[in-house]
Amino acid sequence: MAVEKPNIVIIYVDDLGWGDLGCYGHPAVRTPHLDRMAAEGMRFTNFYSAAEVCTPSRAALLTGRYPLRNGMYHQQFRVLRRNAKGGLPKEEVTLAEALKSRGYATSMVGKWHLGHLPEHLPPHHGFDSYYGMPYSNDMQPAPDAPEGRPKFFAEKPGYWHTPIIRGTEIVESQPDQRQLTRQYAEEAVKFIKEKKGAPFFLYFAHNFPHVPLFASEKFRGKSPAGFYGDVVEELDWSVGQVLDTLRAEGIEKNTLVFFSSDNGPWLIFDHHGGSAGPLREGKGSTWEGGMRVPGIAWWPGHIQPAVQREVATTMDLFTTCVKLSGATLPDRPLDGIDITPLLQGSGRVEREVFLYYRGPLLHAARLGQWKAHFITRPGYGPGQAENHETPLLFHMGEDPGEKWNRAAEHPEIVTQIKEAVAKKTAGITAAPSQLTETVDGK
Repeated sequence: MAVEKPNIVIIYVDDLGWGDLGCYGHPAVRTPHLDRMAAEGMRFTNFYSAAEVCTPSRAALLTGRYPLRNGMYHQQFRVLRRNAKGGLPKEEVTLAEALKSRGYATSMVGKWHLGHLPEHLPPHHGFDSYYGMPYSNDMQPAPDAPEGRPKFFAEKPGYWHTPIIRGTEIVESQPDQRQLTRQYAEEAVKFIKEKKGAPFFLYFAHNFPHVPLFASEKFRGKSPAGFYGDVVEELDWSVGQVLDTLRAEGIEKNTLVFFSSDNGPWLIFDHHGGSAGPLREGKGSTWEGGMRVPGIAWWPGHIQPAVQREVATTMDLFTTCVKLSGATLPDRPLDGIDITPLLQGSGRVEREVFLYYRGPLLHAARLGQWKAHFITRPGYGPGQAENHETPLLFHMGEDPGEKWNRAAEHPEIVTQIKEAVAKKTAGITAAPSQLTETVDGK
């Protein structure tokens, strides 16, 4: 990977499950562009988000640090709401800021969810331009929208007033979300074409398939997987628009593209939810279905076609991309590592224990093929948290669905994981939570 200052594109979708793509085994959802991306590049089978919900996972991606370090966590609020005062602290160094130091043009298209007030928006975190929604597409229902779940399934754009922002100004206060995926794709393509002559970083973060679901007329009613399939297939089309543009402009061999999801599927929304495939549970949970997500890397001429079974995380993208650009890593503790050897297929990487946080609490940890649960609870819906004096222990190779507790058979593995966790967490200082204050004090 000797290319100097490669272009970097990170495509991030919202609430897509590990099992929602054709290349990850879905029997009905058609994703030809992502399937081709995986066939031409590297498909990760053990790729993780650093959190099980939106705000902390996005903060970890952009900073290379667990949310506990960057302040984007809270036990009760979980994510920033539309009345929140807080946002990603200015002291944090984002991937955009690190790449700008090397002369990169930077743009963010799509869902931000790291603070909606002007001083917290992408232009104040290293992005030259921004076009998208400041938080989840369900966070500003219309006054006349029905209460509760019915509005999520009604498929009526008028029920939602989540705004679109350009820069730091609202440009659409009541957008038609049926056009959102297309609009985002057009913005992404425009940026690539305008900046193709110099290194650029595009962070392209879709709002879907987070509910409420919407698809354009071209895709609506077309998927054998139903309306959820329509939405995912349009997202796949948007990925194709990006890849086709890179090819058409002749810059695909100088561009690393990575595709992933912020967390697992929101299972409580039934057929509007999604699938974690063989993994247990979904969004909001530290079971595998909540945090293990699709991960696909594509860089023609540099990444050879392969299935990568080593553990990797979204936090690794920060460290890897900064190093590829030739920029200097920020002088602070980082949790992401350089996975260039994995992308090159040249060997393994040394990785500390991976921690599964839910808010400020450590729920689980993975070391090699083994995962220990210290606290378990369902992501959403009925059920209470359960503390385990003797952690539950599962082998991720033999039992990715986490069905068979092996702690009694392997007490030495439990001890090994506990020791690794103690060593890692001793070096983590919790920053003040930024998710506590709201504009109206509620």
